[in-house]
Amino acid sequence: MKLDKDLLRTVLFAVGVVAMVIGIYQTLLLNDLMRNYWIFMVAMACWMPLLYWRQQERLAAKVAEQEAKLASKKQARTPAKSTKKRR
Repeated sequence: MKLDKDLLRTVLFAVGVVAMVIGIYQTLLLNDLMRNYWIFMVAMACWMPLLYWRQQERLAAKVAEQEAKLASKKQARTPAKSTKKRR
């Protein structure tokens, strides 16, 4: 069984949002942030891989874009063969 990365992202995001909502609710209800600190850390632990993966995707896209620009410049620099006859 192969783990789908998009499904993992969705589950991590949903668990992070639910943990954040529960943490905010409990903090407002009990008026004590320190007792609910662990709930906020669960939410952050769910979001950290998502942020890391997004950063890696942006970096890969930027590298691919630079390579495409470099390839197009190299292609543009090669002189086209002339159709004129030499004398």
